[in-house]
Amino acid sequence: MADFLYWFILISISYFLVLFCYMHFSYKKEVFSNFFGFGALFLTFTIIIIIELLMFQDVTLYSDTIPIFSLALGLPLLIIGAIILISTGILFFFKLVFKNKDLSKFWNSLEEKTNKRSKLRGDTYRKIPHVLIFVGLFVVWYLGVDFVRNLSGSISGMIPDDNNMFRLFLKILSEPNSISEVLFSLGWFYYLIFFFFYGFCLIILANELTRKVRFFAFPFNFLSNILLNEEEKNGYGTYLYFAIGQMVAALLTPPMVFLTILGISSIADLATSQVGIRFGKNKIRWNKEKSWQGSIAGIIACFIICFLFVGFYWAFIFTFAFLLFDIFTNKPIDISDNLLIPIGSSLFYLFIRFFFNFDYYTIILTWI
Repeated sequence: MADFLYWFILISISYFLVLFCYMHFSYKKEVFSNFFGFGALFLTFTIIIIIELLMFQDVTLYSDTIPIFSLALGLPLLIIGAIILISTGILFFFKLVFKNKDLSKFWNSLEEKTNKRSKLRGDTYRKIPHVLIFVGLFVVWYLGVDFVRNLSGSISGMIPDDNNMFRLFLKILSEPNSISEVLFSLGWFYYLIFFFFYGFCLIILANELTRKVRFFAFPFNFLSNILLNEEEKNGYGTYLYFAIGQMVAALLTPPMVFLTILGISSIADLATSQVGIRFGKNKIRWNKEKSWQGSIAGIIACFIICFLFVGFYWAFIFTFAFLLFDIFTNKPIDISDNLLIPIGSSLFYLFIRFFFNFDYYTIILTWI
């Protein structure tokens, strides 16, 4: 067990370093996004540490569960750290050996193409990967449900036994030895989604922080030259905010609600921006960067996605939340919608589900 205490210490120290570096290298003008992103990371890391500490109190989890969780949380940190060191070493030796080899012309030409790119194309490049992630996870979920149902006659493991997540969190805090019951009730697909975005978020964090430090290197540092213009490079890339927002949503919500939020953050957001750029003539009075045409397109896409995943009444709730977040982000609230939409929607779900005991109904389950 001492070995996994070392893992816990490693994880805790790593989280502290990530939080410190996130705020240290943040762009000071992006005040709301910086603090909202920091708060989201702090919340996620704090919940993980609390759950790890509670797991250490249950001896039945010592043999398998604690080792699996410790490795799942700690190995990505070690692997990413090793990649940073190797990438930095390769870059150092490259500069040492090829002193006269100047790659600045290549990067300058790439940056020039990025700056000349149309707003429509730039928006497409940024948001299509979000849609592909949503489609990929939905396909995995659909095939998993079909396989598990054919194998066992039920969909156990794909849908949590209890989806009132806030009540479950209060339960593990207030009821001794309830941690194992709660952990196993969530199902394997919940953990698949969370650990996917946990690793994804750590990779993007490493990419952005090494880009800011300059001395260090990471294999995906070139992404900023492709996806960000010169002004946007001062702050964090929007893909980092997307990764943080989805990681928090994956932690706080059950799989069907998370897929709903991911669909809103990808498809509905893409519909809003694409229609707004192409046909947006009537600008929102307090936010000239957005139009009512784009917002209406986003509302329609959002309602359809929510209706299929969480039913009619929750579709109204999430669509209202999406509209509220969409028309008030950037102006008058200077915060990234990639953070506000997933985290805000997750909090809407948590508190409505807890205080009003209002459950959802997944229509697409009836099609399988």
